[in-house]
Amino acid sequence: MTPEVELRGMDKSFGDKRLLRDFNLSLAAGQFVTAVGSSGCGKTTVLKLMNGLLSPDAGQVLFRGEDIAGQDQNRLRRRIGYVIQGTGLFPHLRIRDNIAYVLRLDGADDRAIAARVEELVEVVRLRQEILDRYPRELSGGQGQRVGLARALAAAPPLLLMDEPFGAVDDITRHELQGEMKRIHAELGITIFFITHDIAEAMSLGDKVMVMNEGRIEQFDTPERVLHEPATEYVARLLSNYSVTCV
Repeated sequence: MTPEVELRGMDKSFGDKRLLRDFNLSLAAGQFVTAVGSSGCGKTTVLKLMNGLLSPDAGQVLFRGEDIAGQDQNRLRRRIGYVIQGTGLFPHLRIRDNIAYVLRLDGADDRAIAARVEELVEVVRLRQEILDRYPRELSGGQGQRVGLARALAAAPPLLLMDEPFGAVDDITRHELQGEMKRIHAELGITIFFITHDIAEAMSLGDKVMVMNEGRIEQFDTPERVLHEPATEYVARLLSNYSVTCV
């Protein structure tokens, strides 16, 4: 079966610093992969290579078997959902227009857009009355749910999430983690989720990728990572945390 997204022989440098060298990664359709590792290890670089926000110095990125280098990059990004810390919502647009943004770019008609926006509000479990508010009127948790709804608007098969819950309180974070599990189960999309939180990585992912200095130290189930760390780095990373696999 063709992987949802595949990185082959990736090299990526920033100035004199080579961050990735002959980096390879394959995500199967429907997987929920969490990525964890120390700051600067290359997690976000890998994510941005997946949707063309960064270009590799060498290697290929394949999305559904096709090299993204030859594709229209704007159209590509509409097929790949992207959620960041802090939501990235347009402050001058009401919530309904934030969610509808990609749909309007794709030329959907107003009736279809309105129906899809209302559907997405239900998916992320917000009330319909929130649609007429502006981002500044939302709580942090509400804002992240709206950001997720916008990322899902065009029904992308792949969702990229870069520490999306890092700026919310612990109670809200726990609620959002539960929502992500539910949404993944309901929609069956492929998710690549970056986090600095070991417990979050173990709880959410059906596969966990541990990175260090631009390379993969271990890519395995949460249970195997926890109980059979593949390298000294993985063992050391886990030794600072008390986590329970959920």
